[in-house]
Amino acid sequence: MTTSLSPVQIWIAGARPRTLPAAVAPVVAGTGAAAFADSVVWWKALLALGVSVALQIGVNYANDYSDGIKGTDDDRVGPLRLVGSGLVPAQRVKAAALLFLGMGAALGFVLAATTTWWLLLVGVVALGAAWTYTGGPSPYGYRALGEVSVFLFFGLVAVLGTAYVQVEEITVPAVAASIGIGALACAILVANNLRDIPTDSVTGKKTLAVVLGEAGTRRFFGLLMVLAIAMLVWAAFSTPWALLGLVALPLIGRAANTVASGAKGLGLIPVLKDAGLAELAYAVGLAVGLAIGG
Repeated sequence: MTTSLSPVQIWIAGARPRTLPAAVAPVVAGTGAAAFADSVVWWKALLALGVSVALQIGVNYANDYSDGIKGTDDDRVGPLRLVGSGLVPAQRVKAAALLFLGMGAALGFVLAATTTWWLLLVGVVALGAAWTYTGGPSPYGYRALGEVSVFLFFGLVAVLGTAYVQVEEITVPAVAASIGIGALACAILVANNLRDIPTDSVTGKKTLAVVLGEAGTRRFFGLLMVLAIAMLVWAAFSTPWALLGLVALPLIGRAANTVASGAKGLGLIPVLKDAGLAELAYAVGLAVGLAIGG
């Protein structure tokens, strides 16, 4: 494959920048929960942000490497893949994945050392999940468990972890935020896998979208959006200001409408952007509301 992109642009594209809101949003929401408890520790919030972004990029490169060597990305619709396109040698992409995962591990070690050592166990599990999503002899992303992992690690763990390292306890707003953010992070993956059903079915990549089928996946996307909104209502019992998270509603509505309308292939790429921006707007609105309400 030939491209007009520079080497730097190729690597940036391979990092999948449109997925980065899913790394930033949990930290914003978790810090909002800390603000509600009047316990924000900014340097820990920044460290948590570094962990989340590094792990997200590491996962993206690891996914690119693993899918590339398996041939899953040889014929796909969507953003550039480094290994599948032949633009970057597989071993270089693997090295980049390990570099970013290592950076996330190092920052996480600092957070654990300054909060509580049992967080190291959480970090080890997260790193294992990052690599075995599509890597290893039995990747769970090929067994319809990708959404479970995203909900757990980019929802519950990321939000609750960010809040916990600052507050050092679990609060109701943090739990509500973690479920809402997890649902929206899942929605991004669901839209991605909905787009890839035709190629994944052929290559044997058994995603949840392949299992549910096109119609079921579209319904599941809508349910995730409803769940996210429901979590704002729950958080509003702690402070009505939490409903500022509804600032994301136009983006949520547009993404849900596009999916429900039957868009396929390239027509689903705008959904990835809208869902990512919706998650970030949701997190910022909720965080501001919790800060005001606290």
